[in-house]
Parts: sequence; C-alpha cells; structure tokens
Amino acid sequence: MSTLQTLDRGLRALDIVSQRPGGISIAELAAELEIARAIGYRIVATLEAHSLVARTDDGRIRLAAGAALLGSRFRPRLREVAQPLLRDLAQQTSATAFLSTLEGDECVVIAVAEPDSGILRVSYRLGTRHPVSRGAAGIAILAGRPASDTDTEAIRRAREDGFSITAGELEHGAVGVAASVRTPIDQEGVGFESSVGVVAIEGLDTEVAAAAVVATAARINALLET
Repeated sequence: MSTLQTLDRGLRALDIVSQRPGGISIAELAAELEIARAIGYRIVATLEAHSLVARTDDGRIRLAAGAALLGSRFRPRLREVAQPLLRDLAQQTSATAFLSTLEGDECVVIAVAEPDSGILRVSYRLGTRHPVSRGAAGIAILAGRPASDTDTEAIRRAREDGFSITAGELEHGAVGVAASVRTPIDQEGVGFESSVGVVAIEGLDTEVAAAAVVATAARINALLET
C-alpha cells in the first residue's frame, strides 16, 4: 500500500501530540518521528495553520481546538457503531453498559445501555463527567496509551490485563470494568480516545464482565476500521 510520506508524518505527529497532555517539544517530536528538527518545525507549522496544534508559552506543542472539532464530528459515528453493542453487553453482564470519551482531563459518558433485568443498577447519565485518573473508564483510556514513567500501578495493570477494574472510586459500592477503544490516527485523521465498560452496585461477575468488555471493545475497533 502506497502512502504520502508528508501526510503520514503529519498524522503521526498529531497522534504523538494527542498522547502528551503535558505537551511535547519540537525536538522531542522530531526524535519520535525520526526526522530532522527542521522538518519537525514545518510539520508543526502546518498543523498550527489548521488549528490542530498550538504552542504554549514555553514552546511545547499541544492539541488545539481544531483537533477537538474533528473529534466532535466523529463522535456520532462512534455512538452509532457502539450503541447496539452496548445493548448486547448490558444483556450479557446484567449491568449498565457505557461508552466514555476523553475531553481534556475528563471522561465523558456519551452512550449508555441498561439490561432488561439483573443486579442492582447504577444510574449512568449521558454527559456524566469524572477525572480520567479515576474510575475504570478513565484508567482504561490511560492504559490505551504508550507506557509512561508517570503511569500508576492501576494503569500498568490495566495495560497488561487489557482491561481495568475499580471498586467504589466514583460511587460507593459500585464496581466498574472497562477496556480502551482507540480510533487509529491513520483512519480518521485524529486520535479519539475512549473506553467501553460496565458498572453495577453488587453481584457483578468481574471475570465474565472483563471478557465481555474486551470483546466489545475489539468489535467496536473492528467496525470503526471498515
């Protein structure tokens, strides 16, 4: 398969920047792309011209409003793909199934499905927000990123297992299981970090839930690539 090298580098650069919430220097970006710093400057300047990245006062590169706009345009497609799978997931686990995406440093619930019957449910409303560093959904998103020295033990464990499990972090008595879903940068033009999971107050079989959540995440990824 042939690719346009300049476009490929630009999209890879955007992906790298998206994984550095604290920003990245042009020198660091050029090193990761294995290109000369001068080429790195031109790539950044091009992305800046389209409001996809911006430079902070200290010169580091971060995502800008244009990237968020692309993400918001993709969200309806993500929901469309995920909603029927969430319904199946809720039935399989007898728990509330949800899809969350990353906005800044927060997880935002963008789709929910309830089981017809089962264990005591957690009311998970659309638009619910919580810090990405807490809860199964957020930890799953962070585990979907490349390993970092700043990763917590929970993130490292979730990356190794392929899913995260938390208890009582967001609501007393609630147990959550989630796995990361990430749209590849070369498919949609911008990294879109999200996770799929289930949550219940009691009686959740975490082994069954983990297998179902991982399978659902893989199915969502496969459908997004078609």
